[in-house]
Amino acid sequence: MAGHSKWANIKHRKGRADAAKGKIFSRITKEIISAVKQGGPDPKSNSKLRLVLQKARIANMPNDNIERNIKKATSADQADFTETTYELYGYGGVGILVEIMTDNRNRAASDMRIATNKKGGTIATPGAVAFNFDRKGIIQVLKKNAVEDELFLIATEAGAEDFDAAEDLYIITTPSDRLFQVKDKLDEMGIICEEADLQMIPKVYVECDAEAQKSNLELIDYLEALDDVDVVYHNMK
Repeated sequence: MAGHSKWANIKHRKGRADAAKGKIFSRITKEIISAVKQGGPDPKSNSKLRLVLQKARIANMPNDNIERNIKKATSADQADFTETTYELYGYGGVGILVEIMTDNRNRAASDMRIATNKKGGTIATPGAVAFNFDRKGIIQVLKKNAVEDELFLIATEAGAEDFDAAEDLYIITTPSDRLFQVKDKLDEMGIICEEADLQMIPKVYVECDAEAQKSNLELIDYLEALDDVDVVYHNMK
């Protein structure tokens, strides 16, 4: 069943993200600084900052951290951050997307070359891997925090496009531009969300033998440990 594989991958990523909560805060910190640099420190007039602050609240980032980063971003000495995505082919034809936010593109490019030299894989041309993924909003709700039929109705009426269950979670999928709309509705109804963010969801999964799986996971682990790397997606089944 395709859905089972899809949500197993999400659970796998969730577990890795839980083990690296600092990475999530680091990403949001960089997004706050970038948003303020581009549009100013007032979220009322800066829609990009407003969205980042929503993400910060979902991730339970302390208000002191948020305010400190907004203040830091107004300093001329603070460098701006730019986003870029590297597309890689791993072992066995697996596609890998590496989302980076950096204040030094040359360093990030060098790190990617070193990663593939050490752990294998090849850097692909832009678009060669990304077309196999869709950006979707993913909201996770613990089963103990909601009644399935009620959650399904609330989510779909608010704009969700898919609903599924995986182990102890309900998984709600939204178009990328409706994530916060659906999340706000769940908040309004008193439903606690375990996680809500934008993710790259594979359209097709690639099956590998055990050796290729091991090599891909070693490459992914190496990439995730890089300072400029925020998240790594793959379509390995």
